[in-house]
Amino acid sequence: MRRKLTRLIPLAVIVLLAFPLLNLVVTPDNAAALPKRSDSAPRWSDVAPVFAEKCVHCHTSGAKLPFYASFPLAKGMMQRDIASGLAMLDMTSELYRKGPRPISEAAVAKTELAISHDEMPPGRYLMLHWNHRLSDADKQNILGWVRETRRRYFTGEGVSKAHAGGMLQPLPTTVNEDPAKVALGDRLFHDKRLSEDDSLSCASCHALDKGGTDRARFSTGINNQLGGINSPTVFNAGLQYKQFWDGRAADLFEQADGPVNNPIEMGSSWKEVLSKLSKDPELVSAFTAVYPEGLSGERIRDAIAAFERTLVTPSRFDRFLRGENAALKPEEKRGFELFTERGCATCHVGQVLGGQSFEKMGAFHDYFAGRKLTDGDRGRFNVTKREVDRHKFKVPMLRNVTLTAPYFHDGSVKRLDEAVAAMGRLQLEDGLPAEEVKAIIAFLGSLTGEYRGKTLR
Repeated sequence: MRRKLTRLIPLAVIVLLAFPLLNLVVTPDNAAALPKRSDSAPRWSDVAPVFAEKCVHCHTSGAKLPFYASFPLAKGMMQRDIASGLAMLDMTSELYRKGPRPISEAAVAKTELAISHDEMPPGRYLMLHWNHRLSDADKQNILGWVRETRRRYFTGEGVSKAHAGGMLQPLPTTVNEDPAKVALGDRLFHDKRLSEDDSLSCASCHALDKGGTDRARFSTGINNQLGGINSPTVFNAGLQYKQFWDGRAADLFEQADGPVNNPIEMGSSWKEVLSKLSKDPELVSAFTAVYPEGLSGERIRDAIAAFERTLVTPSRFDRFLRGENAALKPEEKRGFELFTERGCATCHVGQVLGGQSFEKMGAFHDYFAGRKLTDGDRGRFNVTKREVDRHKFKVPMLRNVTLTAPYFHDGSVKRLDEAVAAMGRLQLEDGLPAEEVKAIIAFLGSLTGEYRGKTLR
């Protein structure tokens, strides 16, 4: 028996070494797994080959896999790794976007954190893929790409030198909108005639004296119908990448179409709304002064969107980012540091600390286990129908977060400390100790801003 075992040991060693050695020779070419860029994204030619060779296996859904990917044991492991990788970062969708910011701000932040903390590729993966380890030159190329991308697309107005390259940036100091259009949009935002029974306005669910929300788990529509998802704040909403938890609206203009036509919200139609508003001579006069073409559903939405884009709420944190160091207290500064170091700022990124990407609710622990699922629980999947997007939601903005309870898409958490602790448990592998939760909450308090010169309450 001992002699047999002795003979088997070299064979086992050969088998164990066969896979990584073969990977050195027959690694699939995945250059085509990442679409070609036609824009002038900075330093893309430096990092694209690295991403294609060493990252796409787990971070795209169309990568070519090694020959043994169909083997029973390997297949399950690789499927789990790919699912985990796509849940964290889908390179195809996040590094190739249309518009003025063609790269996801969250993708840049997640990449920076992973490289600076030496977390990617993970050790278990490298045991079989020796040639996928990032060299020092690779890391410097990627971090250089991060710096240049953030400088070109994401650096906030007036940010201090100390914070210019950071994941979090100050809000804009001005919003260029036609004052007359904004005033009209303000009026329409508060007009209950947009609802079928004249009982609800946009402000009913997005009250400006309640942090831009209604502070209810689910909003109440016409005929006392209860919605199935929590109403997010309207403050700073124009600075998000998409609108609604599932991102079904591209911008505020598209978003304004939803509630009016939703049978359990306002339950109306633009035809019905126009019929009512056209009977108000004063409103018609004010409307045609801004839109000479006259009343229409599209122009109502345009005016409301213009007003909503002005709902920007600068806070003490913005003064801190612009160089006023004393604007934050020591505990708030400590919370800010933890928020960045622990990775919270990779998803809650940018000017509004969120709203720039879709992330899986429950990256490390299943948030939905043991509960009856609703349509709203499917998240981004409702729009894309891609299985990888199931339970992914647009990351909520954290501006004014102390005022916008209850929390999460299902409004299930009433207190901010419970929400922060839950996020640590669900989204971070190691969770958050109580003292870190306390410091982060102190920092979040510095995000409570001002609107029209008054601090929100």
